[in-house]
Amino acid sequence: MSASPATLRASATTTSEGDGLTVALAGTWQITAPRPMWAVVRGGQNPARVRLQAEAVEKWDSSLLLFLFEVQQWCRDSGAYFEAEALPEKIRLLLAQLAASHETSVPFDRAENFLTTVGLATQNAVEQAKAISHFVGECVLGARRLAENPGKFRWRDCLDEMQQCGAMALPIVSLISFLVGVTLAYTGAIVLRLYGGDIYIADLIGLSMVREMGAVMTAVVLAGRTGAAFAATLGNMRANEEIDALEVVGIPVVQFLVLPRIFALAVMMPLLALYANALGMLGGMTVALGLLSIPPAAYWVEMQTIVDLSDISTGVIKAIAFGLIIGLSGCLRGLQAERSAAGVGRAATSAVVTALLLLVVADAIFAVTFNILGW
Repeated sequence: MSASPATLRASATTTSEGDGLTVALAGTWQITAPRPMWAVVRGGQNPARVRLQAEAVEKWDSSLLLFLFEVQQWCRDSGAYFEAEALPEKIRLLLAQLAASHETSVPFDRAENFLTTVGLATQNAVEQAKAISHFVGECVLGARRLAENPGKFRWRDCLDEMQQCGAMALPIVSLISFLVGVTLAYTGAIVLRLYGGDIYIADLIGLSMVREMGAVMTAVVLAGRTGAAFAATLGNMRANEEIDALEVVGIPVVQFLVLPRIFALAVMMPLLALYANALGMLGGMTVALGLLSIPPAAYWVEMQTIVDLSDISTGVIKAIAFGLIIGLSGCLRGLQAERSAAGVGRAATSAVVTALLLLVVADAIFAVTFNILGW
């Protein structure tokens, strides 16, 4: 016996439970047929929690999603909690995608309390840490396989990446490093002139550049320039399903795409850091000559009395680690990118943020470690 049209019609009935409201959905939801409106279903009630149930829904299309999105938007506007755990996973997934596409027009979700927000943030941080650890492990295993069989390493791609992240980055690294040296020299001269220690400007610039500023400023530049480029490239390949094609034919993505980029950065970062050290010292020398009337020869001799090989080695070790961090961050976010143009943009942004965060953490760890070792 066939069901009557009234039985198949989309319906939404409400049941009050304290300060909450349970909405039971039923019938067939089709975009070509009339559907309930949330303002009518709510009937003037202002619940603190809205719980959705869809066990009695027989068929549905975008009509049901539009109704659920209307309920979700009202909850966000009014501060009510939108409880969708009882809905099928497919509906929740499509609803999340619909909400993400309208996120610029949907107000901030104030429904969750502070403890819920902290818990979700902690859970997300743990998941991100697991993803990073898993990716680092894959890179280590891939590097070991390539060390056992170097013939499979894509040297041509690696050399191309070296040119992009090394030689092509020289202009911006030169400008930034020179200006950093000038800024440090002007700042240091203000204090040193008060005590008659003008000549010690060479010590200040030399130690600051080789131990800290050279590697850090170069890493910041490459994080915004190369790390974002890695994420955008891999994200675009993921959106075009090129990475899926590589996996289908059995080509390891980490060995084919990731390791050449990471190796290129690990090689070029220390070289760029040494170049940045030289440009920073040149900037300090320019200020010393123009502001403090210190000859370049005296500046150079004084700097050699304080800067030794251990200081230079410290900067080089930092630069190598920073290069690995930038490469890992860019490639990881690129492989995690969503399959859309907006997803590629978000991946590039996330790569820069992740790299800068890890650079600061790594620099702090290096500072403590070198102090303990007496370097």
